[in-house]
Amino acid sequence: MWTSYAGKLIMTALISMVPVIELRGAIPVAIANGLDFQTAVIISIIGNLLPVPIIILFVRKVFKWMQDHSEKLAKFVAKMEAKADAKKDRVLKYEFWGLVILVAIPLPGTGAWTGALVAAMLDMQMKRAFPAIALGVLIAAAIVSYVTYGVTLIV
Repeated sequence: MWTSYAGKLIMTALISMVPVIELRGAIPVAIANGLDFQTAVIISIIGNLLPVPIIILFVRKVFKWMQDHSEKLAKFVAKMEAKADAKKDRVLKYEFWGLVILVAIPLPGTGAWTGALVAAMLDMQMKRAFPAIALGVLIAAAIVSYVTYGVTLIV
């Protein structure tokens, strides 16, 4: 287990930055390792949001570089673009709220990373995409917190 308070904070932030796991994994792990509930949620939200601007601003350039330099990386890019493409109809139909809903549902294949990828693929401006993703992350944190807190009361 994590020994220091700073270690718990850093690990919570890092776990919340990992694609697929994000805050839906960071909150329960942090609480299970002794971090207080409010701190676990706040650090998880911050950590989950940190990669979002970078993804929105640079993912297309990184994907282009990857496609130009490796066939294997080009296949990976095609897979990621297909994932974003599969989610874009929902976002296009409901615009801001579609992106919020996509990010807010705490299930695999959704979340801040997917939302940022979809926003980048749709060429959404940062000033429109980031608030939607942030609101979705807050909703996901509330859902995960409720489930985690309910589970911790039972145990």
